[in-house]
Amino acid sequence: MQAAAFLFEPASPVSFSEAWNWQRSWQEQLLAQPGAAHPEAVWLLQHPLCYTLGRGASEQHLRFDPSHPPAPLHRIDRGGEVTHHAPGQLVAYPVLDLRRHQPDLHWYLRELEAVVIDVLELLELQGERIEGLTGVWLDGAKVAAIGVGCRRWITQHGLALNVNCDLEGFEAVVPCGLSGRPVGRLSDWLPGLTVEEVQPLLGQALAARFGLEWLSP
Repeated sequence: MQAAAFLFEPASPVSFSEAWNWQRSWQEQLLAQPGAAHPEAVWLLQHPLCYTLGRGASEQHLRFDPSHPPAPLHRIDRGGEVTHHAPGQLVAYPVLDLRRHQPDLHWYLRELEAVVIDVLELLELQGERIEGLTGVWLDGAKVAAIGVGCRRWITQHGLALNVNCDLEGFEAVVPCGLSGRPVGRLSDWLPGLTVEEVQPLLGQALAARFGLEWLSP
């Protein structure tokens, strides 16, 4: 049985703080209305240049003074280390009640990886997992980072897929705390690929993996 969920797709890049506020507000609504009384939601969007640090993330993975960052720096309540957001990177923020799906965070992380691998397959690319790590790689380069937060089984944050973004900002950090592992973008394999082409594929893959039926905002 499919679950009703709103799909929000802002046309312009959204500040990290604003997108985070949207997620927290929806999470509160789901917490206040347990069961299937309130629809779930997913945001597909891009961010202006920024960096985020997961809870407990080490500032040793920053190659800049955190008091003078080259772009806004946010310490947030997801797992994982530092990551970078930029236009040309497609971000998915599912706010889901895992009790309606499977209340298992390990399962959820693997399903988010599978969503990205499904998208890459539609693009005739072979996405890969690396045992013991979270994310998706192409030919040894990480193209998708995943970091989630969860409160009483209601999720926040999600995945970031590099489509055609400028990778220069990643040089200022040790992405996800993984030294010596390169970062890539899909346009390195498919020149000319755009976020506008990938976004509907990502929405389709999320709906299929989590059994969602999209509602229009």
